[in-house]
Amino acid sequence: MTDYRKLFDLTGKTAVVLGAASGIGKSSAEALAGLGARVVCADRALDAAEATAAGIRDKGGWAEAAGCDAASAAEVNALARTVMQKFPRLDIAVTTPGLNIRKTILDYTEEDLDRVLNLNVKGTVWFFQAFGRIMVEQKGGSIIACSSVRAVTIEPGLGVYGSTKAAIGLLVKGFASEVGHAGVRVNAIAPSIAETALTGPFKQRPDIYDLYARHTVFNRWSSADEVATAVAYLASDAASYVSGSTLFVDGGWTAVDGPPTGLTQLHK
Repeated sequence: MTDYRKLFDLTGKTAVVLGAASGIGKSSAEALAGLGARVVCADRALDAAEATAAGIRDKGGWAEAAGCDAASAAEVNALARTVMQKFPRLDIAVTTPGLNIRKTILDYTEEDLDRVLNLNVKGTVWFFQAFGRIMVEQKGGSIIACSSVRAVTIEPGLGVYGSTKAAIGLLVKGFASEVGHAGVRVNAIAPSIAETALTGPFKQRPDIYDLYARHTVFNRWSSADEVATAVAYLASDAASYVSGSTLFVDGGWTAVDGPPTGLTQLHK
């Protein structure tokens, strides 16, 4: 019988997580390390990435930090070179950084558009190129990007951001079709509402915070850890036949048509 527990074990594997300073990236680095992987915690905020790595080491894991601006092709390529100078193989590459400038399309400036596209779309391409080349050459690996429910559901002010997250989903499909012959898997996660430092200000608006919670079937926000478990799954051999997919970790956000109307009484 297949040893299913072993399929989730990342012992002996090497991972890089870009965006590891905070939020979903931080939790993803911790999840991969918790399952046994050696993790390079990369972020533009190097001190915070080092804090993530130190926390992993304090719990008995292996981690180190590296500085990297996810919007810079040169820095992403430098990160890839650094990783390969230290390790004979890279098994897992995760990228989570993203930028949302909440404005209507009529109000977007060229500078706004460039900033969002440079990080969310171009940054994903640079990451795929830098780490995809390594994995194609070594004939295997798992690449994981970060999309969003905003790729398929939208509200005013999120049109540009949502379009970049939809683009990530198509980049995942396209790249998966191009590198699958080499045994490389490419997938994305799509969170909805996760409690992180960046979303903390929503708690100062209880009306909005609670409204978003009601968009899920659980009537609550997720933790970043709950999203990171999906990253760990996609990184593991348990997902060996999964590629070109976007895994929605959204609490049912995309399954239901907004908050309950109350017209149907639910069992308590």
